[in-house]
Amino acid sequence: MSIPPNPPLVSVSWSTLGEWVIGIPLRIAGLILLAIVLRWILHRVVDKVVVRAVEAPGLTGKITKSAEASDTPVASSRRSQRAQAIGSLFKSVVTGVLIAIFATMILDQLGINIAPIIASAGIVGLALGFGAQSLVRDYLSGIFMIIEDQYGVGDSIEVNNIVGTVEAVTMRITRLRSLDGTVWYIPNGEILTVGNHSQNWARAVIDVGVGYNEDLTKVQRVLREVSNDLWVDEEFKGQIIEEPEVTGVEALAADAITLRVLIKTLPLKQWAIAREMRQRIKARLDYEGIEIPFPQRVVWHREEKAAEEDPAKA
Repeated sequence: MSIPPNPPLVSVSWSTLGEWVIGIPLRIAGLILLAIVLRWILHRVVDKVVVRAVEAPGLTGKITKSAEASDTPVASSRRSQRAQAIGSLFKSVVTGVLIAIFATMILDQLGINIAPIIASAGIVGLALGFGAQSLVRDYLSGIFMIIEDQYGVGDSIEVNNIVGTVEAVTMRITRLRSLDGTVWYIPNGEILTVGNHSQNWARAVIDVGVGYNEDLTKVQRVLREVSNDLWVDEEFKGQIIEEPEVTGVEALAADAITLRVLIKTLPLKQWAIAREMRQRIKARLDYEGIEIPFPQRVVWHREEKAAEEDPAKA
């Protein structure tokens, strides 16, 4: 009975060495090259999709006169900044996912058992999901705020009963500075409703009170003349979008009849326009002799009344 010869040890060693020196590095290099190519392609797709989405006139896709009027260089710069922010976010997500996938594939090529790693990653992700719910909510809210362009840096907004100017918008928080200089840091996940004073257009609402004995037809004519003078004034012509409107009587108060004037303006210009309008209305009403009533109070002193009834006690 013949014994088969043992395989040469040298050939086995060279085969294993060749696999480690040539085979595995080549496969790893191929995976890295594939990851780089995929990352480049996906980044190009993100750039195109984000730019198209941001340059859309609005969520409905319809262009209005207000949107056309607000399409200024500032608005264009804001759209560009928003595109860069959204693109940077999506690119970071794409890069992170590709790194995680291809790093796992490379570990598998090195002979490392990736099943425990995948299981551990799932457990860690689940734990982080439960433990960081508020953080995830903040980031998701921040993403949608930027995509939908709810507000941006420089806008005047009202959030959670706080009115201020936006100084910074990140994925997690919004920083506001109120009129008195206080800086507010608001987590995006805590923002349920937002009032933006700076989008597309604004409106100055001026309520004017006159006495009950005044001729309302004359008062409305005077208000129309004052508002028309402001409308044609070269200093404010570019800030007022439409011709002012005098709506008429808005309220019958205890001491005055209230009339209202509406002026459509550019964003953030409504307050300056309203102040100028009130000043002109006051001067014109004084010139026309139209009364602007004010609350009056009668004070009755009990001691003086008693002295009148009984002079001997005075």
